Amino acid sequence: VSGASPAAPAPGSVPAPCASKVELRLSCRHLLDRDPLTKSDPSVVLLQQAQSQWVQMGRTEVVRSSLHPVFSTVFTVDYYFEEVQRLRFEVYDSHGPSGLGSQDDFLGGMECTLGQIVAQKKMTRPLLLKFGRNAGKSSITVVAEDISGNNGYVELSFQARKLDDKDLFSKSDPFLELYRVNADNSEQLVYRTEVVKNNLSPVWEPFTVSLNSLCSCEETRPLKGLVWDHDSRGKHDFIGEFSTTFAEMQKAFSDDRAQWDCVNTKYKHKKRNYRNSGVVVLAGLKLHRVHSFLDYIMGGCQIHCTVAIDFTASNGDPRNSCSLHHIDPGQPNEYLRALLAVGEVCQDYDSDKRFSALGFGARIPPKYEVSHDFAINFNPEDDECEGIQGVVEAYQNCLPKVQLYGPTNVAPIISKVARMAAAEERTGEASQYYILLILTDGVVTDMADTREAIVRASHLPMSIIIVGVGNADFTDMQTLDGEDGVLRSPRGEPVLRDIVQFLPFRELKSASPAALAKCVLAEVPRQVVEYYSHKELPPRGLGSLPGEAGPRSSPEDARQGGCKQAAPTASVSSTFGGP
Repeated sequence: VSGASPAAPAPGSVPAPCASKVELRLSCRHLLDRDPLTKSDPSVVLLQQAQSQWVQMGRTEVVRSSLHPVFSTVFTVDYYFEEVQRLRFEVYDSHGPSGLGSQDDFLGGMECTLGQIVAQKKMTRPLLLKFGRNAGKSSITVVAEDISGNNGYVELSFQARKLDDKDLFSKSDPFLELYRVNADNSEQLVYRTEVVKNNLSPVWEPFTVSLNSLCSCEETRPLKGLVWDHDSRGKHDFIGEFSTTFAEMQKAFSDDRAQWDCVNTKYKHKKRNYRNSGVVVLAGLKLHRVHSFLDYIMGGCQIHCTVAIDFTASNGDPRNSCSLHHIDPGQPNEYLRALLAVGEVCQDYDSDKRFSALGFGARIPPKYEVSHDFAINFNPEDDECEGIQGVVEAYQNCLPKVQLYGPTNVAPIISKVARMAAAEERTGEASQYYILLILTDGVVTDMADTREAIVRASHLPMSIIIVGVGNADFTDMQTLDGEDGVLRSPRGEPVLRDIVQFLPFRELKSASPAALAKCVLAEVPRQVVEYYSHKELPPRGLGSLPGEAGPRSSPEDARQGGCKQAAPTASVSSTFGGP
């Protein structure tokens, strides 16, 4: 599930703690040969147990005609120390042209926990058939790497010129394998390109790898490239190899001399005038630094919180104990509970501890005209309150002075906060991000204007959290949250980023204030990182992100940062139809 956004927590649930991310790489030895004329074409399916059910998380590419495959597919899994995460690896001999099908032969499986793999770092287990029978000498090896400290990824593209011709009646069918040399001198496959048919000067498709996968975030770690002539029976002919480092690749590319002799040592020793078996060229390199939510916060980014409270008549007369705005010294109402829970978290990220506090849907003094974006402290020149307690006091003082009215229009307040965020955007720094917390008891009545305002706000450093108070039907609110698809303006323009989260308070009543805050703020860290990544703005003090260094346009911006709140998911980085 590559590039999936963190899911919102189930209503009333306690969000899981932040997970470490682990990469899993697979290889097999001595697989059973199920094909009468050739060798098996193996691939591996990864499954994870969830509520007594096995759920498929992804699968590797098919390695043709091999009983000892090394898979280039990488599974990225969230690891939770406090959970038993059961995994199952199933190996199949694939008969279909595009991978797994109903006719595929089962070659064996292995079950373990993610904790076992992480503890051993490299684990080899026998493959078992049904009823626990050994699949001959077949085994699977899983190598785990912690990539929690991963700080970026790199986009690379290679091509070659004048490779040796290994075929009698046609030209070679070359593919490239890139390996990382580990500290113990073992070699780890990083990426395998697709096969380019009948071509001695192939141009391979660009690919993207994390810096951790490529060089363990050590730019001087040795790398090795191997070029092969593909053979459908799995007996690939070796063309040549070259050695480099990521640091050397960057310097050579910037100096416009990023090419290496592709050398076959056997020929080098036998042929006096041998120079190379072709040349491998680095045609594109683009480095993307990826920063976490914490990187931005520690770099000085402030989180400014604006609270918007619904003062429409549907809340009921505050003097009545049944009113959602009723003030009971012994029991805070739902507005106050949501306000306190979120405010206690947000104020830690705002150095001046001042909150903008707005109201909508009331008639306000002195003329008692309806307003949809008034300051609840009645100071239009400065709507900020001192700390979350200042907002509480302003709210309590405001209630007796206004007349609850309507309708429930929220677009004016979204636009008001968006104007502040737009001013921040023009600074060109990751210095201030805006959260708008809307507390409302009813369905939004200016839905078209609200959708338009949200689409505009999605281009700004801003997130919107809507908490539904009371027992109204909030079905339409799911539209704003994007649960039914991508939110669009009435003109059809989609949001740039998903910036809205809606939560009905009634489903969180039993949660503690800390759990409530985590649920409400679950998506904010990801949204912060998404915005600054899209703008290519690093944390303050780090300079600008590297620009284009190769011929290709940028891939989709990285999405990283913040806690995963749903059950762990796996993402797969797969090859483009590798051999």
